[in-house]
Amino acid sequence: MQLKNDLLIRAAKGEAVERTPVWLMRQAGRILPEYRAVRNSLSGFKELVETPELAAEVTIQPVDILDVDAAIIFSDILVVPEAMGCTYEMIEKRGPIFPRTIRTEEDMKRLRVADPHEHLQYVLDAIKVTKRALNGRVPLIGFAGAPWTILAYMVEGSGSKTFSHARGMLYTNPKLAHQLLRMITDTTTAYLKAQVEAGANLIQIFDSWAGILSPAHYREFALPYISEICNAIRNVPVTVFAKGAFFALEDFSKLNCETIGLDWHMEIARARQEVGPNKTLQGNMDPCLLYSSFDTIQKETIKMLKEFGPQRHIANLGHGVYPDTDPEKVKCFIQTVKEYGSAVSQS
Repeated sequence: MQLKNDLLIRAAKGEAVERTPVWLMRQAGRILPEYRAVRNSLSGFKELVETPELAAEVTIQPVDILDVDAAIIFSDILVVPEAMGCTYEMIEKRGPIFPRTIRTEEDMKRLRVADPHEHLQYVLDAIKVTKRALNGRVPLIGFAGAPWTILAYMVEGSGSKTFSHARGMLYTNPKLAHQLLRMITDTTTAYLKAQVEAGANLIQIFDSWAGILSPAHYREFALPYISEICNAIRNVPVTVFAKGAFFALEDFSKLNCETIGLDWHMEIARARQEVGPNKTLQGNMDPCLLYSSFDTIQKETIKMLKEFGPQRHIANLGHGVYPDTDPEKVKCFIQTVKEYGSAVSQS
């Protein structure tokens, strides 16, 4: 299907664009009353994720309401461990909990390399429903968690400030860690390929807990598996977003992907220097900017756009939008990106 708005795809590929495209991580849900109305009518978060028609509805809401340049399928990175046999519960105001963790060889026996068509079909169906409903208005982004981040949850059993159990495994049982990373990588590669087949126009890999590893451990236990996934997904552009991994930007320049996501800790000029000219950069506004005044949002957004330049940039926050953010402030950020880009192209 021909895209009516293909700015995101062209920017990712390094092609000329009339203006910088813009979308937000976690734009589907959280801040929107329309999302909460759907969410509150259900038994919980997992029912929403696992019901394709409803997942499609909340995926499209930010396209209609916020006027972003892309949709991202409403799902969760933790559907992958669940498909592998390590189930999770989503506890309101606390986050994900894994009743049974993976810490020993015996625990590994409970796992499988998941078949996306058998164990994750609800996500693929949601992509298909969303694509039909979008009718080419904007691209649809598919995604998965990076293997290290998925291992961190499976071993730790929940979110954590330190992920000490997961990081400890890298020292005490690196062989087991690599075995688990191997299974996660095989599952994730097949899953992302299936997302592309279902209609995803671009893929993003989220390494949410990259920044808690040492550079040496990141290069041993994270980067090779991300690289393998990037090498396998070649039909659509791929974005790698590794939060906190400022030490790995030069490594990312060698990945077989089109776009590198930056969090708000990363200096734009330095990131461009280390990544080089041949990749698109995505980001990287501090999500807390959106708590400030409309004037400040406009001023800081324009400052960011000038630093990145008009090409090889996808405007985004440096992490997901926070749930208590005023949607009108989000619209201000998005509209500023659009108006500034249009003005620059016409000047």
